[in-house]
Amino acid sequence: MDKIAIEILKKRYLLKGETSSKMFRRVAKAVSKGNKKLEMDFFKMMNALDFLPNSPTLMNAGTKIGQLSACFVLPINDSIESIYTTLKNSAKIHQSGGGTGFNFSNIRPKNDIVKSSKGKASGPVSFIRLFNASTDIIKQGGKRRGANMALLNINHPDILEFINAKQHGLFNFNLSVAVTDDFMKRLMKDKNINLINPKDKKIFKKIKARRIWNEIINNAWIDGDPGIIFIDEINRKHPIKEKITSTNPCGEAPLLDYESCVLGSINLSHFVKNGKIDFIKLRKTAHLAVEFLDNVIDVNKFPLKEIEKKTKENRKIGLGVMGFSEMLIKLGISYNSELAIRLAKNVMNFINFEARNKSIELGKRKGSFPNIRKSKFKAMRNATVTTIAPTGTLSLIAETSSGIEPLFAVKYKRHFDGKMYEIVNKLWKKYPKKLFVTFDKVKLEQHVRIQAAFQKYTDNAVSKTVNLPNKATKKDVDKIFKLAYESKCKGITVYRYGSKKGQVICEVC
Repeated sequence: MDKIAIEILKKRYLLKGETSSKMFRRVAKAVSKGNKKLEMDFFKMMNALDFLPNSPTLMNAGTKIGQLSACFVLPINDSIESIYTTLKNSAKIHQSGGGTGFNFSNIRPKNDIVKSSKGKASGPVSFIRLFNASTDIIKQGGKRRGANMALLNINHPDILEFINAKQHGLFNFNLSVAVTDDFMKRLMKDKNINLINPKDKKIFKKIKARRIWNEIINNAWIDGDPGIIFIDEINRKHPIKEKITSTNPCGEAPLLDYESCVLGSINLSHFVKNGKIDFIKLRKTAHLAVEFLDNVIDVNKFPLKEIEKKTKENRKIGLGVMGFSEMLIKLGISYNSELAIRLAKNVMNFINFEARNKSIELGKRKGSFPNIRKSKFKAMRNATVTTIAPTGTLSLIAETSSGIEPLFAVKYKRHFDGKMYEIVNKLWKKYPKKLFVTFDKVKLEQHVRIQAAFQKYTDNAVSKTVNLPNKATKKDVDKIFKLAYESKCKGITVYRYGSKKGQVICEVC
């Protein structure tokens, strides 16, 4: 393994005296629920780095903590009781290794009158700062800083303050605006939108949609925040008749209040044989991974009873991929090509189809998820089966490219825990140099089209950042966001190289 992979394992994942192989045995034993054949199959799959589950599963399976989910969404209502209860609950989740998402739109706007005290409300952004400070204090699982997502609806009176909030700190939060179809239509026609006070549902003021949009574009160009969540598209595709208002920290898991989701990723780089995709091995791995993730729900020690109840009602899992760029290189395909888009559709369609087939089989054998009556399914173990996660540290452990992203560079440096590590792509000397397409050489439209191709065959959402060269313009960001909406993506994020201080990855640091 690379030095950074060994260091990450030592500091975040391995128990005292463990090797990576012993870690995988511990996880396989805990998740297999006493089935020796499954235990061996799970171990082999992970030990070969063909599939890895989300970090909390690797960290906590078979331990006293036992909390194995990566993603949580918690509700926040307009009362001190609700806000501080959620703050306490999020601290518990961070302590166990999970990340949290919140929609702060129920909180009344800044300077609104509070009847009980005759004072003035401080607004949602002030409470996001409170949650941000709490996260600074409590590390996830004692091993990493907590991750959060804050959403605010596009029609909230404090939307402009929210859009600009990242310029004043909030380093423990990703920010996303929940954008509606109605807003996008008004934007295209250069019309006003109504900002609505959540307290009484009355119109607070009218404002040009274009003004809000320009603020989003400007701030996203400055340092990557906020991103956009297309909330109506999320709810259109949600298989259960309940409304989603928020997502997990990276946006790939839209969840109901108190839901959690367990994720895992197949290493696509390992499924190329003699210049072709090994679909037989891919089918077998997808089936085994679905059973693994479904078992995780049963052995999980949930941090709250409400979360356990909601999670088991819908049994959402998210099987995704990493190593897409390396798969393309091994197949002799450029990330910038039409063939790459076609391959993305074919591979994800195959994985989604096989994952659903396995979930149907498990549903018939073990019972479907309890809320199936609220869905379109007849037999299904899991309400959702696929998600594309960013796989930040997991791809480093698997020594492959992250998620569905293009390569950052053939050779680059990465900060981890105060140290600098040099990483060199191991395929560099084996394949033609023209295949090593780095992020800054990928056309803007291609970034979005790749994301849309995966989204078409993904139940949940896709975490992908459109990484832009430093010279990218605000017009580029505008174009990307609009194309993402037209392409039926569920969300979109951009990041302009070098726009944040202390950037984790760099070509020359």
